[in-house]
Amino acid sequence: MDVGRLRVLREFADRGSVTAAAKALHCTPSAVSQQLRALQAEVGLVLTEPAGRGLRLTDAGRALVVRADEVIAAMDRAEAEMDVFRSLPRGRVRVAIFPSAALMLLPGLLHRFAEVEGLDVEVRDVDMTPAEVPELVADFDIVVTHRDEHAEPFPSARLDVVHLLREPLDVALPLGHRLARRRRVDLTELAGEQWISVDVGFPVDDVLRSLAVRTGVRPRVKQRINDFRITEALVAAGHGIALLPRYTLAGTWSRRIVRRPLAGIRAARLIEAVLRTGAGTRPPVATVLELLHAEAAAVTT
Repeated sequence: MDVGRLRVLREFADRGSVTAAAKALHCTPSAVSQQLRALQAEVGLVLTEPAGRGLRLTDAGRALVVRADEVIAAMDRAEAEMDVFRSLPRGRVRVAIFPSAALMLLPGLLHRFAEVEGLDVEVRDVDMTPAEVPELVADFDIVVTHRDEHAEPFPSARLDVVHLLREPLDVALPLGHRLARRRRVDLTELAGEQWISVDVGFPVDDVLRSLAVRTGVRPRVKQRINDFRITEALVAAGHGIALLPRYTLAGTWSRRIVRRPLAGIRAARLIEAVLRTGAGTRPPVATVLELLHAEAAAVTT
């Protein structure tokens, strides 16, 4: 089977449409359709079928995509072995990272990247939900993402997931709050409070909702703000309370709030690096993962 056609099939599977695959491959939709038809003829099986105005994979198509990942990963490993002989992890690595992790990790990471000769890292901050991660992996070599530690892990059939750190979530209270002097706060004591959370579907809100299920206390969310710096300012001004990640000190308002752990409950988000299966064998990608581990360890000590 032609490896180029397998790449086209994988792009179609990742992106869900011929048009999107064509855009990613910098070619025309007709060229993508032609390559898919040629691959079908090559394997002697129907790989796609009509679905509304577009196409979707058949069972045979989905099975071949998994094998295509393996073939392309093997090609990447072969390229990685050649890179070893070149002695340096040269090449560009594209990294997507969610904003609060960028705030926490990126300043130190950029120093680490600069110390590696030949390494070219392009970083973009992307406000992502867990559901959006598989699509982002199609565009980036590494996606640094987060999820509620009680949520289902990312599917492993076509993704490699590398744990970076567990970040506890604390309750943020204004300085004059009635519970500000407590060492820990019970969620039931916050039943009447107004909460500031993030958009539905983002991990911090997932944690808040899972706490409600486990304790029976349903938080009253009055505002939804994704920028923790704004959330800190609102909490400091007395407009509500919030769950904030422990290691991410977002801004100048941090000194005007207090953070307290929740009593008797584990509340945290997992920060993970997600990439296509086998991509971590490329020396530049492996180097970036190593540096991500080092910086994650540095911010938690």
